[in-house]
Amino acid sequence: MAQYIQQFLNSVLSQRGPTALPYAEDMKWHIRQHLLYLTETYPSLQPKTAVFTHNDGRTVNLLQADGTVPMSFQGVTYNIPVIIWLMESYPRHAPLVFVNPTRDMIIKRPHPFVSPNGVVSIPYIHSWVFPASNLVELVRNLSHFFARDPPLYSQRKPSNPSPNPNLNPSYSSMNSSMGSTAARPAIPPREYSPTPTPPPPYGSGRMTEDPAEVFKKNAINKLVDVLNGDIRELKKSREEEMEGLFGAQAMLRKREDELRKGLKEMQDEKEALEQQLQMVLMNTDVLEGWLRENEGKLGGNEINCVDVDEAFEPCDALSKQMLDCTASDLAVEDAIYALDKAAQEGAIPFDQYLRNVRLLSREQFFHRATASKVRAVQMQAQVASMASRQSTQYAF
Repeated sequence: MAQYIQQFLNSVLSQRGPTALPYAEDMKWHIRQHLLYLTETYPSLQPKTAVFTHNDGRTVNLLQADGTVPMSFQGVTYNIPVIIWLMESYPRHAPLVFVNPTRDMIIKRPHPFVSPNGVVSIPYIHSWVFPASNLVELVRNLSHFFARDPPLYSQRKPSNPSPNPNLNPSYSSMNSSMGSTAARPAIPPREYSPTPTPPPPYGSGRMTEDPAEVFKKNAINKLVDVLNGDIRELKKSREEEMEGLFGAQAMLRKREDELRKGLKEMQDEKEALEQQLQMVLMNTDVLEGWLRENEGKLGGNEINCVDVDEAFEPCDALSKQMLDCTASDLAVEDAIYALDKAAQEGAIPFDQYLRNVRLLSREQFFHRATASKVRAVQMQAQVASMASRQSTQYAF
């Protein structure tokens, strides 16, 4: 029974399109749980779908719990037939409850909790709060308030001494002993027409099902299983595809970082090369100017008479110091080369070769250190000179 109800709820709540029930998608799971808990606690109430007509004439297909609510009145248990409609806004708002009297029943007038048209209004409905409120507690409250004041009565003829056939058979002896009262609480079991849900367990007779309905339900269940399998396979394939895409995305981001890093290094190298090019062009301009100034000073016959040491005249003390350091460095390099040749040929002892090389290397180190410092000072002076020339040009 529970499995049948569960399959029925899964089927109607999973429908899509025009035939779908008008409940919010995020609330359908709560509706299913409420109804399953209700049928487990009160098997006399069974879920079904039916058409509900609003006051403005609109019709909508809704879920309802149809059956009876047990109550105890004067020590006897009666069953009140009710219909609990789950409206479109359920479970955020309370359901709509009606008593559903049979043809031989009447609604008590006046009644504190039931209107003449059968609408039930108890405090639990007015204080409905989601998610604390549920259908099981609602039915318990209905049973409690109905027991205090039964909403339905069955009428009997005063001359009829036999028990009312509409009374519950298990309590017929009690009814006959009460005499010929005009009206008394009587809640007989209803005879329900065939619905998608099985009859309540308090009814008599065995449940029979239409073979066409059984075939239809089996076909629907098989179709649902096939669809669930296809959905699982599709979900698995899509997850694998997403994992591959995420891996490709991570690799592309790593390559993007490498390209950005390489591009930055190339830009830095480009800037360094441009600075070196500016320095080479500046030195080239200086040399070309010197050649233009000194090209006509010497004739062809006077070239051999030029003293090499006097051919170049430094323009300042730093240039002279730079020239001396460079000449000394190259002279020491030539001396060390000559010592290497002499040591290879055995012209000098090896210990004397090592002592002379050590002394020359020390002297060469000091010449190179001095040249490096002079070069740095010259570079600063050239930058300052270029800056002053550019500011003078801009001034003009």
